[in-house]
Amino acid sequence: MQRSLFSLLLLIPVIVHADDQPSLTIKWEKNILTIAGDHLPGPITINYLEAYCRPGSTDRDWHETVIGHKTQLVEASEDKKTLKLKCTLKDGVTVEHVITAGKEDVDFRLTAHNPTDQESAAHWAQPCIRVDQFVGVPSKGSSEEYLPKSFIYVDGKLTRLPTQPWAKKARYIPGQVYAPKGVPREDVNPRPLSDIVPSNGLIGCFSKDGRQLLAMAWDQTQELFQGVIVCLHNDPRLGGLKPAETRQLRGRIYLLPNDPAALLARYRKDFPASSDRGQR
Repeated sequence: MQRSLFSLLLLIPVIVHADDQPSLTIKWEKNILTIAGDHLPGPITINYLEAYCRPGSTDRDWHETVIGHKTQLVEASEDKKTLKLKCTLKDGVTVEHVITAGKEDVDFRLTAHNPTDQESAAHWAQPCIRVDQFVGVPSKGSSEEYLPKSFIYVDGKLTRLPTQPWAKKARYIPGQVYAPKGVPREDVNPRPLSDIVPSNGLIGCFSKDGRQLLAMAWDQTQELFQGVIVCLHNDPRLGGLKPAETRQLRGRIYLLPNDPAALLARYRKDFPASSDRGQR
């Protein structure tokens, strides 16, 4: 019996070229890092970096916490896959950034160095990830519309915001801060501080069509923070730098199909020492 043309076509192997695979590009201009990809709902913009911060910040005027800095572009590859940036803090500390875009993630490698003879109070930094286009809600201040699409991990389980209980009192409102185990609770953002201690260093959200997820991780996290302009924060911890001290940090933004188990497996592989912090 002769096979139909349709049946024969099913037997022909489909060749997917590398150019057809999902891929990300990055650019940096005027303190904004942009992640783009044809498969994304829209570009993801990050205030990179928004601030470097002193400890003792939880109940203090924000202007007294921030250490002034300037970021410069050192190098950008023609294929928009690699960036090199350099931050110079007012106290003399320098932070060199190598940022690399892959197919499903963006990798961050930071080298912080204190060339001075004075100890630096730079304890943490703030990359502010704007997720409005990814989750599909308007970009506006004090928005909570995106909370149900956002998540952290509590007791080892993906938990959507708003977590319960939901803190509402702080020097500045709204927002929600989560201090990981081992981070002093007096050293985080002066926004409502949750009693919940996250069980790992992941914070993320789901795309507006529910097919993708975004998550941010660092090997050392000062705080997880749901911000006030449709943004999410995983703020890396520097811990202060002694004279002549150098520290290195690794971070990653994941942009994956909506598969939380796959995300957790990737995170545990990439950050084995910080993937399961437990509760304090």
